[in-house]
Amino acid sequence: MTHIPQLIWIFSWTIFCFLITLLLTPLFLRLVDRLHLKKTIRDTTMDGKAATIFRELHLKKTGTPTMGGVIIWGAIIMVILFSRLLALMGIIQKSLLDRGEVYLPLFTLLAVGILGAVDDLLNIKGVGGQKGMNAVRKFAWLTLFGLLGAAWFYFKLDFSSIHIPRVGDFEIGWLYIPLFVLVIVSTANAVNFTDGLDGLAGGLLILAFATFGAIAYAKGMPTLAAFCGVVIGALLAFLWHNIPPALFYMGDTGALALGATLGVIAMMTNSLVILIIAGILFVVETISVILQLTWKKCFHRKLFLIAPLHHHFEKKGWGEAKITMRFWIIGAMASVIGLIIGLIGMGH
Repeated sequence: MTHIPQLIWIFSWTIFCFLITLLLTPLFLRLVDRLHLKKTIRDTTMDGKAATIFRELHLKKTGTPTMGGVIIWGAIIMVILFSRLLALMGIIQKSLLDRGEVYLPLFTLLAVGILGAVDDLLNIKGVGGQKGMNAVRKFAWLTLFGLLGAAWFYFKLDFSSIHIPRVGDFEIGWLYIPLFVLVIVSTANAVNFTDGLDGLAGGLLILAFATFGAIAYAKGMPTLAAFCGVVIGALLAFLWHNIPPALFYMGDTGALALGATLGVIAMMTNSLVILIIAGILFVVETISVILQLTWKKCFHRKLFLIAPLHHHFEKKGWGEAKITMRFWIIGAMASVIGLIIGLIGMGH
């Protein structure tokens, strides 16, 4: 396919996934209501203290349907398999199920999505002191998955270098393995930390996947670009219902899975630097959590009123919509800058 048909193909699947997700959402919400999959507000913070401020800000959201990530990655998988069926029937020439470009992010989306779903179910049932999977156990599972992915990239696909735009490739050898694990675990958790206000993580993820879709296309990976488009389509449909006040939440099954998938795509396109730039708010949110925990440990007081950072602004009196929109604006600027740097620095 030439460029115009390729772009039409990519945007067609994006729109199709958006429509399919919109159509499936009412059915999903009825199922969620029947199964009583409703959000509960945690009682404790990450360091085991009472989550007084958080409960003050978000207790009103108790009972809102959650686990919306299932409809996001479920719709993505359905659309990709449907494209494969159409290709087998000879209706279309090329499906989205490409071994070299889509298998890895698709497997990541499903595997980490299941991990997040387990965490969400534990949260709903009130299991654990923080109402959910123990943080250490969740970290261990993500690390194990990261190690498996790193081994595949390093030993099977011969990835062992990182690209610095306008500078070139730097060979790091076996250090690629711990770097890969760090990227996957960090990105998954960063998106999860950011998923705390209506529409916040969904909008930022759309911007990030759009950036990497464009980079994948520029690097000659049109099917990966189409995969990013399909993810965007599902997220747009989710965001349709998630803008304040949210009709339902994506939960860990969405945030962890989409974060890990974004990290895998960044490594597949050798665009780690672009991930840091385009996803700067994910980075800032994570740093705010680390600083808060460190400050409390070392100085026995808080650095922020509450972490992650978006909750700090919420406690200061900013409305959810104001925080979300301002973060989207910053995220959009960061994504454009990241894309420009990625395209200009490609091949250098």
